[in-house]
Parts: sequence; C-alpha cells; structure tokens
Amino acid sequence: MTTLLIKTHEAWLEMMMAGFMSHTNNRETLLDFSDILFRHFTWLEQEMIRNGETYDYDRDDIPIKVERLETMLKAVIARLLEIDLQLLGLENKALAERIASDISYMTSVLHEMNDEVITAFNMSRKLPGITLTQEATDALTIFLFEESYKEYELIMIYNYLKQHSGDAFLNRIFQILIDESFFHLKRFGDMMAKMGILAVPRTIMKEVYQVEDVVGFLKTGIDEELAAKEECRKLSEAVAQDNAQLAKFFDFINNQENYHIALMKEALAYYAKVAG
Repeated sequence: MTTLLIKTHEAWLEMMMAGFMSHTNNRETLLDFSDILFRHFTWLEQEMIRNGETYDYDRDDIPIKVERLETMLKAVIARLLEIDLQLLGLENKALAERIASDISYMTSVLHEMNDEVITAFNMSRKLPGITLTQEATDALTIFLFEESYKEYELIMIYNYLKQHSGDAFLNRIFQILIDESFFHLKRFGDMMAKMGILAVPRTIMKEVYQVEDVVGFLKTGIDEELAAKEECRKLSEAVAQDNAQLAKFFDFINNQENYHIALMKEALAYYAKVAG
C-alpha cells in the first residue's frame, strides 16, 4: 500500500506537470487526468487509514526536463503501469477495479496524444505578449517559485488534516482551502511553463503536515497568509507600470487570501467552542 500511494502521488504530479508543459488541446485532458489521479491518491489514503496503516508524503524526485511531450508521456505511462501492477495487492477490489479502469483509459489516450515541442524549460522568463522590466521579471520569478511550492504544501497539509478528521464542519473548510490552493497552483504552474522555468515542488517534510497542534498551525497559517498577501501586493505594484492586466491578476489572488484567512479564523473559533 505504501508503494502504491507513493507511485500515485508521483503520477499525479507528473501528469500535472505534463499538463503545464502543453500548449495545445492536450493540456485540458492532462490536467483532468491529474485531478483524477489526485482523487485516487486520497482514496488510497482513506484505505490505509481504515486499515490502521501509517503513511507519509515522501516520494522520489520526478524528472520532467524534456524537449518533447512524447518523452514525458512515455514516463507517465510507465508510472501508471507500475501502479497497475501494485493494485494486485489492494484488498479493496472495488477500488482496485476503479483505479485499474481509469489507468487503462488514461494510458490509451496518452498513447494517441499528439506530440509537441516543449518550451517550459527554455529559461526565457517572458510571458507571451507581456514585456516586463528586469526588476519586475526577477520579482515574478521568485514569487512563482516560492508560491507554487507553498500552494502544493498547503494542498498536502489540508488534505492530511481532512483525511484524519471526522468533523464535517472542519472538513468543509479544509476542502475549500484545498480547492483554492489547486487553483493557485495551476495558475502559477501555467505561468512558470510559459516563462520556461517550470519545476516540480520539492518534497515536504512530514513534520509540516503531520500536525499535532492544529490550533497553533492555524494561527501560524493566518500570519503566513498575511505575508503572502503582502508579497502579492508588492508584485502587483512591481508589474503595474508594465502590464495592468497582470497587476489585476495578482490583486485578484491577493483578495482571495482574505477569504482564506476568514475560513481559518472560523476554524479557530470552532476549535475554541469545542474546547470550551
């Protein structure tokens, strides 16, 4: 089960990175498939928890630097076939059959997918149709690397908390925060690919998501969201003179953080009420 979970984690990220790389109709299909693989990942987690098995989010490095999409697709297919073999040891046969069926369809589609030249690693640091100063380009580059990791980290943290919570009120909040972080991660990943600086988020230390003091985590998280808002504001100011639409996008992201903070405060108030 541990190997199966790791391989599914890697396949989800690999498929998502392939989606970011694509600049044709392949993109939507690849990102849809990555969403399905993430669902597989969460279902496998639930199965392990049900069986009383411990697990973490450790995984191997995922090489993605390719010149053609075909190379990446072959790597994804190979990983999916590894998962298919691991399913033989899964006791939940209904789940095994569902995952196997999905993999069968996904691999058949990937085999037929049109090849593309990949520009996601050319280090151009330019967005199509947008001219930025060196200062704004540097600020955007740093922001995207830091925030793409942060959003991946938040997805994994809130997912872990949700998997280990039976509280419907808290799980609603955790799910909203997962969905929001997915939206941000996909937008930032898309921008990184267009700028030729795409990278897989680094592995997260287990101490980060295996949270024992959830109240303390939420309080720290609010401070981190406020810091993220400030970074968005600075970036918006940095690009505003060069491109008003890009500045509006980061204002949009900034304003979304307000609701995240409100949700975290709502969770804190709930914990206080339960404790009282």
